Amino acid sequence: MSGGLLQLSGVVVDLVHQVDHLPAPGEEVETPTFQMTAGGGFNAMAAARRMGVTVTYGGVLGTGPLAEIAMRGLDAEGISLSLAKRAPIDQGSCAVIVDHTGERSFITHHGAEREIDLTHLGSLHVDSWDYALLTGYSLYKPGSAAAFLSWLPQLPRPPLMFFDPGPVVANIDLSTLEKAMVQADWVSANAGESKVLTGESDPAEAVAKLARGRRGALVRRGAEGCWVHHGGKCAHVPGYSVDAVDTNGAGDTHDGVFIAAMIRGFAAFDAATIANAAAALSTTRIGPATSPDATETRHFLAARGETLAASRIWERAQPGAKDAPKEEDRE
Repeated sequence: MSGGLLQLSGVVVDLVHQVDHLPAPGEEVETPTFQMTAGGGFNAMAAARRMGVTVTYGGVLGTGPLAEIAMRGLDAEGISLSLAKRAPIDQGSCAVIVDHTGERSFITHHGAEREIDLTHLGSLHVDSWDYALLTGYSLYKPGSAAAFLSWLPQLPRPPLMFFDPGPVVANIDLSTLEKAMVQADWVSANAGESKVLTGESDPAEAVAKLARGRRGALVRRGAEGCWVHHGGKCAHVPGYSVDAVDTNGAGDTHDGVFIAAMIRGFAAFDAATIANAAAALSTTRIGPATSPDATETRHFLAARGETLAASRIWERAQPGAKDAPKEEDRE
């Protein structure tokens, strides 16, 4: 029976504005579209869930109107809560500004998702899951960082710990970052983040450094695809060119789909192909949690001549599916 994915990093509410250009000081820019929806840690969970694996939110949910938006998002995707108890403050928010190129900028306000402590983490029966996902957003504030640094060394295997440093990587205390990285079985970062972590501009060199001492690593390069290092092998997995309108959440989609594909039994390099396709599709829609489901991703790949050796597993990738391969089948 598959335990699926446990998300350790927080859910916030995204306020998404699409604009022609970022406003200059004192300038007003009108947005033709606006969304207020669950985001942050929700994005990767939704992506994994749409690939048919069980997903649980292991972070904190608050009390208030934003928290209710987050809860409705979790319910709509069939994502369960690890704990019923809620924090007495509202969920945090993120104003997402998407320009005409699809690039995004953020303005954040922290809330209940940061109210994580050792008591909360200690209540999680983590060995019930296949993978645990942690991002740098949980490590750049002293309170949550201290809790995770005390707790992570006790993390059993399973679950495998998947770490994405995220865009805040340069703001995380170096000692904190190093201690978290030691516990990671997989690391996934975009080109800029991987350079911060390794000092390497070349993605092949960066992914090789990130993979040392762990199961594997990925360096994501948008439409170029990603570089994967696993099982002593390093390869570039090509991406897909699409008409992108919003890159917000594409990295989260890649994380969630890659993890889900590994749980479903795909080899790491095939899982990266699937993640590249889903991430590309996600950029063709406005919003943070725009990952496609398994059927749409499969059709996208088939239309581009992709044949996956384990494609039969797609037939079982339905929401609520419980069957999972043995650990050795995922290597």
